[in-house]
Amino acid sequence: MRNRNYFLLLGAALCLSACETTSTHHSTTALPKYEPPIAKRDFQNVRTTAYTHTESDHLPYGNKNALGTRLHAATGAVRRAEYTPRAVPVNEDVADYRRASYNGPALEKFALKETKTTKTVKTKHGTKKVVVTSKPQIGSAAADWSRWPVGTVFRLISTGQVYRVEDYGWALAGRNTIDLYMSSRRDMNSWGAREENIQILQWGSTSESLKLLQGHQGYRHIRRMVLELQGQDAAAAALD
Repeated sequence: MRNRNYFLLLGAALCLSACETTSTHHSTTALPKYEPPIAKRDFQNVRTTAYTHTESDHLPYGNKNALGTRLHAATGAVRRAEYTPRAVPVNEDVADYRRASYNGPALEKFALKETKTTKTVKTKHGTKKVVVTSKPQIGSAAADWSRWPVGTVFRLISTGQVYRVEDYGWALAGRNTIDLYMSSRRDMNSWGAREENIQILQWGSTSESLKLLQGHQGYRHIRRMVLELQGQDAAAAALD
């Protein structure tokens, strides 16, 4: 499917050499067309795609993200998230505000707090009620770390599911696209490509992103992210 190139930044020499070997075919491939960054606001409309660990470009890394930890698919009830309207600036230079609005169907409350439900189970002495505690799993997402720094946590308004940016890829550098990890090819293909409203719950660290990426600028997509993180957007756009 799409070309992706994920790097395990916090691994041993074996990991780094595997990344370099797998990315060789990208050395003569042009970077994706650069898109100017969208405004960093609590609510954004972004293009989303999906990926899974069994795709050919991801096989060398197994079920691992760019931080060397395990990839997770988001869980939790698939329903519309609670939307909290708030004032947002029209732009950073003018002290003029408008209220964020959402015109879709009524939204249900959704939280990442543990939930407790009671279920009845059979025993050899009859039945008894037990309390089951569950908590939705935060999913893994890949993005350009200069747009959504590593550690950024966001929620899909359409499903209520929560994701954390832990990955990046060749096809995402300089793009306003977020790739959502799915546990299977069926789920990945079912998601396809969608325009989604997201709510940023926590912005990640630009300094940590820069720290993790700076040592790997031999790869052009990483170089593009580093340039943008350093405020050199024109140079990032010119890189191909």
